[in-house]
Amino acid sequence: MTYPHAALVCVFASVSLHGAEADALRISAGIQQRHSPYGAILDPVFASPQTDRIAGYTRCGDSAIWTGHYLAAEAFRYKVTHDPAALANAWRALEALRVLVYVTGNNLLARCAVPVDSAFANGIASEEQAHGIHLGNVDLHGYQWVGDTSRDQYCGVFFGLAAAWDLIDDPAMPPTIADLVWRLLDYLEQRGWTVIMPDGSISTTFLARPDQRLALLQIGRHVLPNKYGSAYSHYAALHFFLTLAPVSLETEDPYGSYFKFNLDTINLYNLIRLEDNGIRKVTYRKTYDVLRNTTDDHQNAHFNMIDYAINGPNPRRDAETVQLLNAWLLRPRQDFYTDVTRLVQVCGDHACQPVPVELRPATDFLWQRNPFQLTGGGDGFIESAGVDYILPYWMARYYGLPVL
Repeated sequence: MTYPHAALVCVFASVSLHGAEADALRISAGIQQRHSPYGAILDPVFASPQTDRIAGYTRCGDSAIWTGHYLAAEAFRYKVTHDPAALANAWRALEALRVLVYVTGNNLLARCAVPVDSAFANGIASEEQAHGIHLGNVDLHGYQWVGDTSRDQYCGVFFGLAAAWDLIDDPAMPPTIADLVWRLLDYLEQRGWTVIMPDGSISTTFLARPDQRLALLQIGRHVLPNKYGSAYSHYAALHFFLTLAPVSLETEDPYGSYFKFNLDTINLYNLIRLEDNGIRKVTYRKTYDVLRNTTDDHQNAHFNMIDYAINGPNPRRDAETVQLLNAWLLRPRQDFYTDVTRLVQVCGDHACQPVPVELRPATDFLWQRNPFQLTGGGDGFIESAGVDYILPYWMARYYGLPVL
């Protein structure tokens, strides 16, 4: 059983979380209305902070990773509720990921893709120019796509594909997921796990990150065992013990580039839950323990739910998760500037303790941001999607977070 607590799905009974289902559904509806104009996740730029009239879209450069996370959220929702709306949302996200893979013409993953005839295309291209703007076609529709693809985009997409593969029982979905997994991994394998742009420039490489490479191959083995079973086994036999080094190095700085901890967490989640070799699993868990020992007091609902999936119930952590999700609902969705230096105890250039969730600066995905951050935000024009609420919420429902 790949999801060890699946039997607890139907006995979830936390009054606090279950009462928030309407909020989760409202957020999902808002994502469909305002945050996925072309299927993938984007954030709207309002004409003013006082109106919901959309003047443009932003954060296109991270569209792939958050579409992957959104697909995972709707997959967990569908497994819990079998709501046709959740299935439709998951399909729309999956189709958006298909566009991101097909639009490049060679199975390279694009960060983002926007129809060339979109009224917002020029604004998005201007904002993302530094990443490189390219042209492509999918199903006879022209797109401009954003390059300079990073490893985090790949990790987020694979996270979503793995969740959808295991949680959604629509028989039409596995072939699409398998096709994307094959295309993405084939591209990386053919190029020595290095991501190369159309102009020949290298945007990133997995060569120094055996943990991330193993995570992607692990999912490949899970989805296409005949194709990637031996590839994973051969690479893991020589590199599984190297997962500890890069993660340990990253934990030495708990504040900088905090998004690294989200990537580590989602990758280790799949490495551990899908592993069938005892020695490798023990090693992956030791790597996870090093990571968790750094983040376990960061008041992070997303990380808490991954920990629940890996380690099972924990009364203190689970009570905190409920509190954190309830606090998320008190947060503004628009990116108004935030400065909490007078509200919390300050140690140097960061808070001494994690800033309360309701006071943290608005951002795209709260749980990938430094919880000790004192200032941030903008002028209130950008609305965040809310994937950072619905993902841990539906994971909590799925894993059966108990009454405390």
